[in-house]
Amino acid sequence: MYNYYLGGKDHYPADREAAERVLAAAPDIRAGARANRAFLQRAVRFLAAEAGIRQFLDIGTGLPTAGNVHEVAHNAAPESRVVYVDNDPVVLAHARDLLHGVKGTTVLKHDLREAGGILEDPELRRLIDVSQPTAVLLFAILHFISDDEQPRAIIDRLLAPLPSGSYLVLSHGTADNSQHVHTAAKVYDKATSRGFARSRDQVEAFLTGLDLVEPGLVWVPQWRPDPGTELTDDPGRSVFYGAVARKP
Repeated sequence: MYNYYLGGKDHYPADREAAERVLAAAPDIRAGARANRAFLQRAVRFLAAEAGIRQFLDIGTGLPTAGNVHEVAHNAAPESRVVYVDNDPVVLAHARDLLHGVKGTTVLKHDLREAGGILEDPELRRLIDVSQPTAVLLFAILHFISDDEQPRAIIDRLLAPLPSGSYLVLSHGTADNSQHVHTAAKVYDKATSRGFARSRDQVEAFLTGLDLVEPGLVWVPQWRPDPGTELTDDPGRSVFYGAVARKP
């Protein structure tokens, strides 16, 4: 469905049908998905080019599309290493095909809810030295984790083994600017993962104890827009909050 919002070609009829029901309820979702993707690219470029990060763990990567993490990171720092994680067999097949022969990358099958197993995976340890600063990327995935599944505890388990100077990057869907998002989220009740739109305060709670990189937790188009970018009068139409935070 996310690939469909982005204008990609890797989706099934059921995906397209469900995505169209979401868009009928909340038309801004499509623009939000694209704004979220642009935020990913700016954040990764910042981490590689300015923060000196060379290790990236992208969990819930989704189907490959233009401007993937390894492409952005390698453009800034060719020695960067990127581990993609997803639990969808279709995503894994596409990602492995895309990454065939690409040095410094791999894709692993794990579920975010079992965060401890991700960092213990021998294939991950082959590429990522967890004693060195690492960026954990959680783009548009935490809103598929219910409160009962304790998303903050998942974040803590991911960051605990990593040293000071590591980063967490997240984006999260919200209904703060549009109650239609709640209606759209109900479509996911029949999908493989339910959706849970959260408020700004709820998303901010995921970042407690971390040092937010300016401009903090904002609508994704507002996070360090590229020079010359013309922001809309209502960046909240992106329906995604985003932040980059450093582990002190």
